[in-house]
Amino acid sequence: MSTLRPSLARERLDPGFVRLSLVMLTGALAVVFDTTIVNIALETLGRQLRVPVSTVQWITTGYLLALGMAVPTTNWLTGRFGGKKVWLAALALFLAGSVGASLAPDATTLIVCRVVQGAGGGLMLPVMQTLLVQAANGRSLGRATAVIALPALLGPVLGPVLGGLIVQHLTWRWIFWVNVPFCLAGLALAWRFMPSGERDRDAALDWIGLALLCPGIAAIIFGLSRVSADRGFGHAEVLLPLVAGATLVACFAVRALRTDGTPLVDVRLLGKPSFGAASALMFLSGFVLYGAMLLIPLYFQQVGGLDALTAGLLLAPQGIGVLLSRGPAGTLTDRVGARPVTAVGLAVTALGTLPFAWAGPGIETWWLIAALVVRGIGLGAVTIPIMTSAYEGLARDRVPHASVITRTLQQIGGSFGTAVLAVVLDSELARHPGGSPDAAAAFGHTFWWSVGFTVLALAVSAWLPSRLTRRATGR
Repeated sequence: MSTLRPSLARERLDPGFVRLSLVMLTGALAVVFDTTIVNIALETLGRQLRVPVSTVQWITTGYLLALGMAVPTTNWLTGRFGGKKVWLAALALFLAGSVGASLAPDATTLIVCRVVQGAGGGLMLPVMQTLLVQAANGRSLGRATAVIALPALLGPVLGPVLGGLIVQHLTWRWIFWVNVPFCLAGLALAWRFMPSGERDRDAALDWIGLALLCPGIAAIIFGLSRVSADRGFGHAEVLLPLVAGATLVACFAVRALRTDGTPLVDVRLLGKPSFGAASALMFLSGFVLYGAMLLIPLYFQQVGGLDALTAGLLLAPQGIGVLLSRGPAGTLTDRVGARPVTAVGLAVTALGTLPFAWAGPGIETWWLIAALVVRGIGLGAVTIPIMTSAYEGLARDRVPHASVITRTLQQIGGSFGTAVLAVVLDSELARHPGGSPDAAAAFGHTFWWSVGFTVLALAVSAWLPSRLTRRATGR
C-alpha cells in the first residue's frame, strides 16, 4: 500500500494550488472576457460616440499595444516586488481603466482608458501563469495547466456571447462595468489569501533589453492590426512597423544570447527542444483559435443571414466542447505525455472545422453547431498539453521567462493568424461578389486555410515530448 502513495500524491492537485488558482482566476476572467467583448461592440461604439472607423479601431489597437508592451516586464517586476504586489497593482490598474472607460465622455478618453486596461491586463496573465506553475511545483502539471489555460480557452469563445447580449440589451458602458465585480472580488480575495511570494530586492532591470523588446512587440502588433484596414500586407503602414518591430526583436535576441547579465527575457529557453516546439505551437495555436474565431461569426452573419447577437450565441457550443475536454486533456497529458494528446486534439479541431469549409448556404445550422462542439473539444485538448510541455522540467527561476515567451507568441500568433485569414477572406469575397452562394464559397475557401494551419501545427507537434519526466519544478 505504501508504494502507491507517491503516485497518488502526484495525481492530486495541491490544496494551496487550488486555492491560489481560484483567487487568481476570479480577477483574470475580467481580462479575458473584456478583450473579445469590446470587439463585438466596435460598430456600436463608433455609432454612439459619432467617430469614424479609423478612430474606433484605436479602442482595440491601443489596448493591444499596451498589453504587448507590458508582458515582457512581468519577469523583472515579479522578481523585484513579489508576485502578490504585482498582481494587486495590475488588477487595480485594470479596474481603474474599466471604470474610466465606462464613464468616458468621448472617444479620446475611452482610448486612453483602454490603454490603462491593456497595461494592467498585460501584466496579469503572465503573472498568473508564473505563480500557478510555481505553486504546482511540477506535480500533476497537466491537470494544473488545465486550470491555468481556462481563461485563454473560454475568453475568445464566451466573450462574444456576453458582448452580444450587452450590446443588444444594455448600453455600451456596461461592456466595461461588467469587469468591475470581477476586479473587486479578485482584489479582495488576493489581498486575503495570496502569499506574498519570493522577491529579490537587488534584481536589476535590463534597460537596453526593455528599450528593444517592448517597442519591437508593439510595432509588430500595430503592423498586423493595420492589415485588415489596408487590405493586405503590401502597404507601408503594414510593412514599415512589421520590419521595424522584427528588427528590434532580433536585436534583442542577439543581445540576450551574448549578455553576461540577466536579460529581460531568457531566449535561450527556445533552444530546449520541448520548449521550442511548444513555443512554435503556441504561435500556431493563435492561428487555429483566434483566426477561426474571426471567420465563424462572420460566416453565420454573411452566409446564414443571422444578426450579431445570434451569431455570438452560436459560439457557445464551442465553449461547451472546451469544458468537456479540458479535464480529461490535463489528466491524459500527465499519464501519456503532451505529444499524443496534442496530435489528437489538433486532428479533432481540424475535423470540427471541415464542415465550415464544405458548408453551403443551405446547410442546416444544427450540423454546424455539432461541428462547433467537436471543434471545442479539440481546442481544449490542444492548449493544455502545449502549455504543459512548455513548463515541464523548468527550474523555478526560469518559469517567469517561459510565461513571457509563451504569452507573447500566442498574442502575436493570434494577431498574425487573424490578419492572414482576413486578407484571404477579403480576396475570396472580391472574387465572389454575388449573393449568399458566392459568399459561402468564399468562406469555404478561407476555412480551408484554417484547416491547413491546423495540419501544420499537427506536423510540428511531433517534436513535443512523448512523456513527461514528472520532475518537480525547481528540483
